[in-house]
Amino acid sequence: MRVLDVGMGQGTQALRLARLGHQVTGVEQDTTMIAAAREALAAQPEGIRARVRLVQGDGRDTGVHFLPGSFDVVLCHGVLMYAEEPDALLAGLARMLAPGGLLSLLVRNGDALALRPGLSGDWAGALAAFDTLTYRNRLGLDVRADRLASLTATLAGIAAPLHAWYGVRVFTDTAADDAPIPDDLGTLLAAEERAGRTDPYRRVAALLHLCGVRG
Repeated sequence: MRVLDVGMGQGTQALRLARLGHQVTGVEQDTTMIAAAREALAAQPEGIRARVRLVQGDGRDTGVHFLPGSFDVVLCHGVLMYAEEPDALLAGLARMLAPGGLLSLLVRNGDALALRPGLSGDWAGALAAFDTLTYRNRLGLDVRADRLASLTATLAGIAAPLHAWYGVRVFTDTAADDAPIPDDLGTLLAAEERAGRTDPYRRVAALLHLCGVRG
């Protein structure tokens, strides 16, 4: 498939997809991140390198670089929380999709912002989180979250209605950044995957993974 990875970071997802045989175009604005992606790509076998194209640019400018309908899949993972005008960004990404193409979004869950401070014993932070869609992430940046209902309406409005959605980091969101990988990692991942597709657990996940399909 033809895949567009917007805000690809250091290229981890793009390279994984290229190894599976897909043609991947990665877009990244941050100079440090795209340099890391280029370094990682250079270390790959020639066949994988031939399947990856890296573009330094803003995800809002996809219409400048690509023709409408150029991709079968568009990934936008961990990007919307930094976007001041997410609806315009999403509309542009939907235009990049061929008919039947998949738009994959990973966003902060605006319906569960109180959970992390609450589970950490920060009661004032938990109370404040009920009435806002902004939060401070682990990088110390003030960013925004999205609610499932709002994004569902947005996807319908840009002709890529919601097809499926999942919760991400249901049980592990409060783990420390430097926490060691547990010996039973496979069991942990299985529990997270099961919770991420099961109500009511997925509704309180730290992140939401939404998949819309272009009509």
